[in-house]
Amino acid sequence: MMKNIQIIASLFLFSLLTLNCVSAQKKMKADFERKQLFDFDWKFALGDSPENSSENLDDKNWRKLDLPHDWSIEGKSEKNNPSEGDGGFFPAGTGWYRKSFSVPAHWKNQKVAIYFEGVYMNAEVFVNGKSVGMQPYGYTSFEYDLTPYLKFGQQNTIAVKVDNSKQKNSRWYSGSGIYRHVWLKVRNPIYIKTWGVSITTPKVTNEKATVQIKTKVKNETETLQIMAVSTTLSIKKVNGYNTVSMNTDNTVGVDLKAGEEKEIIQNIEVEKPILWSPETPDLYRAEVKIMKGHIKISDEPIDVVRKNFGIRTIEFTPENGFLLNGKKIELNGGCVHHDNGALGAAAYDRAEVRKVELLKAAGFNALRTSHNPPSEAFLDACDRLGMLVFDEAFDGWKEKKTTYDYASIFDKWWKHDVESMVLRDRNHPSIIMWSIGNEIIERKEPAAVETAKMLVNAVRNIDVTRPVTSAMTTWDKSWEIFDPLMAVHDVAGYNYQLHHAESDHARVPSRIIVQTESYPKDAFSNWNLVQKHNYIIGDFVWTAMDYLGESGIGRYVYPGEPAGEHWEGNLYPWHGAYCGDVDLTGWRKPISHYRSMLYNSNEKLYMAVREPNPESGAIKLTSWAVWPTWESWTWPGQEGKNLEVEVYSKYPKVRLYLNDKVIGEKETGLSQEFKATFAILYASGELKAVGIENNKEVESVLLKTAQKATKIKLTADRNEIAADGQDLAYVTVEVTDDKGVLNPNAANQLAFNVSGAGVIVGVDNANLKDTDLYVGNTRKAWRGRSMVIIKSTKESGAINLEVTSPGLETAVVKLKTIKGK
Repeated sequence: MMKNIQIIASLFLFSLLTLNCVSAQKKMKADFERKQLFDFDWKFALGDSPENSSENLDDKNWRKLDLPHDWSIEGKSEKNNPSEGDGGFFPAGTGWYRKSFSVPAHWKNQKVAIYFEGVYMNAEVFVNGKSVGMQPYGYTSFEYDLTPYLKFGQQNTIAVKVDNSKQKNSRWYSGSGIYRHVWLKVRNPIYIKTWGVSITTPKVTNEKATVQIKTKVKNETETLQIMAVSTTLSIKKVNGYNTVSMNTDNTVGVDLKAGEEKEIIQNIEVEKPILWSPETPDLYRAEVKIMKGHIKISDEPIDVVRKNFGIRTIEFTPENGFLLNGKKIELNGGCVHHDNGALGAAAYDRAEVRKVELLKAAGFNALRTSHNPPSEAFLDACDRLGMLVFDEAFDGWKEKKTTYDYASIFDKWWKHDVESMVLRDRNHPSIIMWSIGNEIIERKEPAAVETAKMLVNAVRNIDVTRPVTSAMTTWDKSWEIFDPLMAVHDVAGYNYQLHHAESDHARVPSRIIVQTESYPKDAFSNWNLVQKHNYIIGDFVWTAMDYLGESGIGRYVYPGEPAGEHWEGNLYPWHGAYCGDVDLTGWRKPISHYRSMLYNSNEKLYMAVREPNPESGAIKLTSWAVWPTWESWTWPGQEGKNLEVEVYSKYPKVRLYLNDKVIGEKETGLSQEFKATFAILYASGELKAVGIENNKEVESVLLKTAQKATKIKLTADRNEIAADGQDLAYVTVEVTDDKGVLNPNAANQLAFNVSGAGVIVGVDNANLKDTDLYVGNTRKAWRGRSMVIIKSTKESGAINLEVTSPGLETAVVKLKTIKGK
């Protein structure tokens, strides 16, 4: 359907969450009673008992907590945990959640449902002791009708069993628990179905866009219902937040028999549409209402759904590459896993937004959600901030990679899970491609072609506006054997195989290629191929950000440490992946600055120093590693010895100074891969790199030698957060000398104390060999840095964070929580 043709699509985002990183409670108010946040006042117990589902169970001694929650991150990473290195050696097991809630008598004539954004994994839901349903896959959002099980006008009990005991079931850290939001839905028995709104634009020009809105309406009453579906559009410019009415209204009358479901199609013209793009992520909003009668009898709707959306076109061809709104875009992409570092899998809205903010600031314009559908908050952030997305379904198909992975449920659940992903996510303008798998084990078998056709057709039955890909690779010489499998896809995903692209194009000129995974060290060669050939639309590095699990990938090996790749043995205490451009505290590694310079023009000069080999031997690199390189000119013990200084530059030349003395000058053009390396004798002081253009010094960067560590510097990402029990503040902790220069060798034990309207929910230092707890009030500095994550309570007021360490001056940062922020 989309093979060798232009794929032109205009996508309209609809999101159940607002996109200003406001709290989940504020979102709840926007939808009145229809959708209520259900995250608070749960009880939790680790372990399993058949009595835990009982309506009358005495759970007064269970732990009280709020969602989202991941119990694995609360435990200690230990060498013999059954999750092994893939799971970061974190504990798993089985846990139960319970919550009592009142159901008003006036809800008796309503439909009441529970909506889970994500539970890992094997979630079975009970209401008043009766099983409502089971969802095995931990990344699929799901909903159950609670109406038949409720006691109206009384207290009710919901219990959720979460079973992550069968290990291993993942090749990366999964977390365990109800790790995304939960919502209670209360709606009229005549209602718009969940994920029942599809918005596309069959035609877009600079002058006009045709908006087509398809709404699935259901009548669960016992009588014929005469109603109208009314849709109104408005525009909300992200840059400036000015809401302007479009004065567009479209009303369609509809009759629904008892139990009947219909899809209502409406077309609305938008004059001079403002197009969504990474540079201008402006969003529209659709308000869809069900009204009594074929004409509006009253202004009180039976049901209403409000969705933000964006208008844009996408086009993929081997001749022109990827065009967004008619403009060629090169994808500077990164793969991301779903964890949030010290928070584990817990998908707080702010954590998801911050992740996208960090990666946007690091120069990425596209992310691949490897290897599962992400949270709704993550996609909302990509829409609002302007980040392109490959939305991926799962890691494999019928042949397993670990004992209890998705292959164990594929035959029964693939259709449900693929359809759920596409239905939920189809209107996000950020999503430009669907991915149906990753490095499937059976990729050489003819049966894999048939499986791929089945999956592709399932996607296209719902959405024909985007191409479908999957990530393919080989570790032997068999590559052309994948031609039939690649032919099923609209875009061929290459993992680590872009060196085949030119010969593949000669053999199959109609193929559109994207590198879905690449080694960090190959940044320049991959960028160069993207520049040369339109049929190569971009490169996605593995990975954009460090993550938990897949322990030891990206590590560099010091003398005396075990050699080998991460899959070759137990590398504990390594419990995460260090192959990201950005570490778990948000610090950009040197490779991040280099990659961003290749694709972007906003950063033109950067300097770092290669770590010297220790006297005991040479540092060795594993496949996903780059040489340990640091923003540091503090190297005690290296006086008078050569150090290698790397300068990345988009200027024709760079000049290097040490203590105001010129050390040398080198070219940094295309033939030098925009790099210059200087070997100089180390002496403390000030190192300066200068960009030279037209024989003039245009820009400079500095590294200063730090003296003895004496102070603590605290920097909060935001000084005001919402008093909603959900919002987060990230506080960076730096150990400095008297003059405020970071001491990159500081490893002080830091103690954190918070008072007021906040609590500590995570601590981190980015050292993936440090097995101290992520949920606690102490952490060592690593490379002079640490981080504290504070969550607001529901009370407005002040938050005070005090950080202490023997021998260092105490530091305090003051934050504020505000109701309704």
